[in-house]
Amino acid sequence: MSADSTTAAPVRPGTPAAPPTSHHLGLALFVIAAAQLVVVLDATITNIALPSIQTDLDVSDANLAWIVNSYALAFGGLLLLGGRTGDLFGRRRMFQTGIAIFTLASLLGGLAPNEALLISARVLQGIGAALAAPNALALITTTFPPGKPRNTAMGVYAAMGGVGATVGLLLGGTLTDVLSWRWVFFINVPIGLVVLAGTRTLVEAERHPGRVDVPGAVTGTGGLIALVYGITHGGAHGWSHSATLSSFTVAAVLLVTFLLIQARTTHPMMPLRLFQDRNRSGSYATMLLIGAGMFATFYFLTLYMQLILGYSPVRTGFAYLPFSFGIAIAAGVSSKLVTHVAPRVIAGPGLLAAAAGMLWFAALDPDSPYAGHLMPAMFLTGLGLGLSFVPMTLGAVSDVAHEDSGIASALLNTAQQIGGALGLAVLSTIATSTADNKLPEAAGALYQGLATNDVILIARAQDALTHGYAMAFTAAATMFLAGLIVTATAINATRQHHTEDAPPAHIG
Repeated sequence: MSADSTTAAPVRPGTPAAPPTSHHLGLALFVIAAAQLVVVLDATITNIALPSIQTDLDVSDANLAWIVNSYALAFGGLLLLGGRTGDLFGRRRMFQTGIAIFTLASLLGGLAPNEALLISARVLQGIGAALAAPNALALITTTFPPGKPRNTAMGVYAAMGGVGATVGLLLGGTLTDVLSWRWVFFINVPIGLVVLAGTRTLVEAERHPGRVDVPGAVTGTGGLIALVYGITHGGAHGWSHSATLSSFTVAAVLLVTFLLIQARTTHPMMPLRLFQDRNRSGSYATMLLIGAGMFATFYFLTLYMQLILGYSPVRTGFAYLPFSFGIAIAAGVSSKLVTHVAPRVIAGPGLLAAAAGMLWFAALDPDSPYAGHLMPAMFLTGLGLGLSFVPMTLGAVSDVAHEDSGIASALLNTAQQIGGALGLAVLSTIATSTADNKLPEAAGALYQGLATNDVILIARAQDALTHGYAMAFTAAATMFLAGLIVTATAINATRQHHTEDAPPAHIG
């Protein structure tokens, strides 16, 4: 590729790609950030629109959750495969394929006339996201030179991961109230088309010889789907339910088989050598714990603001802005600090601040003010998580052999998704049992009180539910503290000084 070209020439095995000129890096960063934003926000954008979807499509209570869970199952279960296909067939090509599938699925979701087609579209969205997300992170290493440009790109990418969830809540409420729930899907179409047009600025890396590990793909993906299904089903229907126990049994068998295959096959889908580096393993474990606490935070805060404080969907979305500001500010700061101080010096205080924010939420009562309680707690939690995202992202993909960069970044996304599903299921169980111990069937009692205008019953139910949310926030704080312990004991890397002069074959 010539120095002035905007399009990367086809790359053959063994042929390194030339970087783009500097004036193309801004557009390349926009493309990757937009793709990451839309993939992440789609995990939350439908949440506030669910009541409208249920009314319009006559969705049963039992099937309503699958409009959210089907996306998470497909996304989390296929991330490893998405990362490996990028290594084998080209990261830019698989990124383009993923965005194209995601965009088409979004159009189908917005046009869906019934719940079956909508859930099918959500599964297809998850497949597209699983192809796009890991390869977007890997493309940063081939498009941006080591040092400040790459660290800046990593910082923006990490910020999109945190901000995307909040933006999804904000857009979900606004689009549903102003236009229609269908626009929570239609909004992805123009964004997807813009991203596809801009992929010409991304630099394709060399492809690596090998083959798709079909047995590993089947057992690994099947095991993760069974695990995520078991977690979500257990949170909704009980951990002793036969379907929950069966899912965990299937997951255990498939995942053990997957590990055995990975240890013996010549071309593993998930090279176990990736876990030999303690910094990388520690980063994966910490991101799993961060995902567990963060995803549950959105869930419980949304319930608190709408069911206890009586906020509308739009007001709920705007109420999350301090969280987004905190993450964006801290991610920008941490992307500059990583070249000067050790990762755990940045992530450690961040996780401590996030835990403090959770404990602040745990002190909520039914009459807590937004400006004096919710807003500062959100900002503090966002700051803490923003400080943690960048060093953990860099730790997960730093010094990885070039042929493994796609799967290394896929593992990072998988840790977040699996952690989010696990955390939400566990903390939902804690919140529900705590509330029901104070008032049997507290959630049902609240709806009954609202229907009959029973002020006393409403007050009792809101008090019980708030008590349950508080216990969940306390448990989330322990997850962040557990991440702090992992960071302090497992991550011993020095500052990211190697990013300034790292060879192209490694991720800095």
